[in-house]
Amino acid sequence: MNAAQGRQGLLAGSATYLAANLVNAVIPFALLPVLTRYMVPAEYGQVAMYQVVLAALSGIVGLSVVSSANIKYYDDGITTEQLGSFIGACFQIMCMTVVVLVPVAIVARAPLAKWLGLEPLWLVWSVFASAANFTCLMRLGQWQVRGRAFRYGTFQVMQSLANAVLTLLLVVGFAQGAKGRIDAQNWVLAGSALVACGLLAKDRLIALSWRPDYLREALRFGVPLIPHILGIFLLGTVDRMMINSRRGLAAAGIYMVAVQLTLALPILFSAINNAYVPWLFERLKRNDPAEKRRIVAGTYAYFLVALALAGLAFLFGPLAVRIIAGARYVEAGSVLGWLALGHVFGGMYVMVTNYIFFSKRTGLLSVVTISSGLLNVALQFVLIGAWGIRGAAIAFATAMGLRFLLTWVVAHRRHPMPWSDFRLNDALKGTW
Repeated sequence: MNAAQGRQGLLAGSATYLAANLVNAVIPFALLPVLTRYMVPAEYGQVAMYQVVLAALSGIVGLSVVSSANIKYYDDGITTEQLGSFIGACFQIMCMTVVVLVPVAIVARAPLAKWLGLEPLWLVWSVFASAANFTCLMRLGQWQVRGRAFRYGTFQVMQSLANAVLTLLLVVGFAQGAKGRIDAQNWVLAGSALVACGLLAKDRLIALSWRPDYLREALRFGVPLIPHILGIFLLGTVDRMMINSRRGLAAAGIYMVAVQLTLALPILFSAINNAYVPWLFERLKRNDPAEKRRIVAGTYAYFLVALALAGLAFLFGPLAVRIIAGARYVEAGSVLGWLALGHVFGGMYVMVTNYIFFSKRTGLLSVVTISSGLLNVALQFVLIGAWGIRGAAIAFATAMGLRFLLTWVVAHRRHPMPWSDFRLNDALKGTW
C-alpha cells in the first residue's frame, strides 16, 4: 500500500468511527435535558454509583483478556480456527470469574448497597452486565483489528439507540427514575451480548475447545493488566464514589452531569484511535525510520488540537450546563473545563500507549496507571474537602496529565520512536 492509499484508509476509517461515535455521543447528550428534569440530583447520583460498580468490575470479569484476542489476530500465520479457539479460551476465563463473583455479590450486597446508595439486587445484576459488556467488547475488537469500521459503528449505534428508547420508556413513561435508567442499561447489554455471540459464531470466531496453552497465553497478557484496569478505575471513576461519601448522592449526581457533558471528548479520541491502531501497527511492523518520523510529527499535531478543545470547554462550559441541564445542575459548570482537560490528557495517552500494546510488554503500564490512580485518590481526598466537586475535577485532570507523561516514557522504552527527531512538515506529507 502506498502513502496516498494509507492516508485514504486511515481517513476513511476515522470518518466512519467518528460518525458512529458522534451518534453515540449525541444520543445520551440528547437524553440529558430530559433525564435531568425527570430525575433529581440524588437519583442521578445513584446512576453514577452504578457506573462506578461496573467500572470496578471491568478489570475483574474476564481478567482483561479481551485485548489479548485483538493482539492475537496479528500473530503470523494464525488461522481463523486457531483464533476462534483462543477467543473461546477468553470466554472460559470470563465464565470462571462470573462463577466466583456472583456468590460474593450475593453475600456482600447488603452492606455494599448501603454504602453506595444502591438497591442490593443491582449489585448482583452488575456482574452479569459486566459479562455482557465483555462479550460486546470481544465482538467489537475483532471488527476493529480487521478494519470493519462500518460494522463496528453500526453495532454501537444500535446499542445506544436501544438504550435511549428503553430509558425514555422506563424513566419518562413509567416514572421509574434511577431504577429505570439502570434497568434499561442492563437489558440492552444482555440483548447486545446475545447478538455479539451470534455474530462471533457466524464468523467462526468462537470455539469452546479446551486449550490450556491458550488459557495461559491469554492470562499472561491479561493478568498484568489488572492493576492497570484498577488504576483506570482509580483515575476515572473513584471521584464519584468519594464525592458521594463526603458530599452525598446529590453532589455525585451534579458531578455526573458534568462528566456526561464532557464524554464527547473520549468518544472522539476513541473514534480516532480505533481507526489508527490497525494503521499504526502495520507501519510499526515495517520499521521504516522515515515513516516513524512522520508518525511522530502527526502525533504532535494531534496533541495541539486536543489541548485547544480543552480551552474551549473552560470558556463555554458554564453556559452549556445552564442551557442543557437546567438550574438544578448549574454547579456542574464549574468543573466542566477541568474534566475536559483530564479527558484531553486521556486522548493524548492512548496515542502513546499503543506502542506498549504493540510490544506485548504491559507490566510497567500497570505500575504507571496504579501510581497515577493512587495520586488521584490522595488529591481527591484533599481537594474535595477544600473545593467540593471542583476539587475532584482538578484532581482528575492532574492525575490524568501525570499518567500521560509517565506512559509516554514507558512507551519509548518499550518501542522507541524518534520523538525528538522529526520535521514540522512531516505531518503534512508522506504517510500522513
